[in-house]
Amino acid sequence: MTLNSGQVFHWEKADGGFVGTIGDVAAYVEEENDVLKVRVGGTPKPTRETRVLPGMIAHYFALDHPLVEICESFPNDPVMNAARDFCRGLRIIRQPKWECLATFICSSMKQVAHIRQISLALRNRLGERRKIGSRVMSTFPSPQRIARASENQLRECKLGYRAKNLRATAQLVSSGECDLESLSVLSDGDLRNNLCELPGVGVKIANCVMLFAYERLRAFPIDVWIERVLRQHYFPSRRKMTGQQLREFSETYFGEHGGYAQQYLFHHARTALRRSGIARDSSTALRSGRNDKRKDARRAGNNGARRCNTRNSDKIRTRNRIAAQVVSPAGLR
Repeated sequence: MTLNSGQVFHWEKADGGFVGTIGDVAAYVEEENDVLKVRVGGTPKPTRETRVLPGMIAHYFALDHPLVEICESFPNDPVMNAARDFCRGLRIIRQPKWECLATFICSSMKQVAHIRQISLALRNRLGERRKIGSRVMSTFPSPQRIARASENQLRECKLGYRAKNLRATAQLVSSGECDLESLSVLSDGDLRNNLCELPGVGVKIANCVMLFAYERLRAFPIDVWIERVLRQHYFPSRRKMTGQQLREFSETYFGEHGGYAQQYLFHHARTALRRSGIARDSSTALRSGRNDKRKDARRAGNNGARRCNTRNSDKIRTRNRIAAQVVSPAGLR
């Protein structure tokens, strides 16, 4: 469920599990009851890679996240409860910062299947080969490799207009002008603002990167699916609800683990709609349908930073005010 929830796009089903890469390492992972079995490609025991493997896997899949505590912090409403029960066990992956940023720059206006194609093309053309069993996997290309590629070469990877933005951001990162690691010490608002200064990054993509690469679990990206959930189930009687108002509501209502709440709401809604045949897979889990204007990004970032300090009493009042508008379980599709 975690690997299919739209956070990452390169893991492939194999045998009873999945094969993919974690940074520069190719890995096979398989869940059996409550045990996660892992094998690293081409690494005979007892090498250094094998010895550090458990820690690397545990970090990547965030096995230290207290899911029970996180789920208990969700708002107690029918929509959230249904999503929590449906997604039980789903975790927010800790992705490599550059890989996460680059992937979501490529995601704008793309369906999940298309993003997977772009990721695969970039890996095969510019990444490094890693063998695991009979399979050959490719790592995600470094910012240096992408920065040296021409825009036409990137367009051949089906990026379209995104090629220019990806290359420009790669050049900033590879040159050191943008140090992704140093951004880790910034507050949520400042981190969002800095990310929004990068080519191809708006508020939605910035929130995705904050959640998946910087472990800012309060970040609540709003894409087409989440906007639909918020409007239909939390504000069904309000036709005029701006994107800024939705962001302000979500930052307060869903609390410290809003990113988890968002991912659960998304995966539940998207999966339920797909099964019912109501909607196409028209957007990625948290992906932006378009880039926001920088001015709007800065304003949203500042509001988000201020609301990170909202007192518990304000959150409780907001929840009470909204509770009457939440639909009953019978209203879910």
